Amino acid sequence: MLHELKTEIWVGALIARAQIAGASAYVVKKGDLDVGSVIVKTASLNCPAELLVPSRNMSGDVIFVRFEPNQRLDGSVERSREFAIDQYIQKRIAQDRDLWVVEIEDKHGRNFLIEPVE
Repeated sequence: MLHELKTEIWVGALIARAQIAGASAYVVKKGDLDVGSVIVKTASLNCPAELLVPSRNMSGDVIFVRFEPNQRLDGSVERSREFAIDQYIQKRIAQDRDLWVVEIEDKHGRNFLIEPVE
């Protein structure tokens, strides 16, 4: 998927970068080893949860974009940002069995992606 690497290798490299830097990173949901998409959730005590979703820019390069959850999930009840992110993740998992979900916990809120984040 990303840079033509097998997804399993790309995810392993992301987790290794995070762990080398002292963060915790793990696979929440494992998808297709070769071509599955990857979404990355970051969590920190100091920063709000963030969800990064792969996309492509106008040049066709892989980038990640920040998912901005709609805080009104049912039209009337406000939920936390992390709850909205988790709901979105569950929806994506139900739609795409090849999807990978990686969660990174870092006290500085870093995501350890080498791709641009917009």
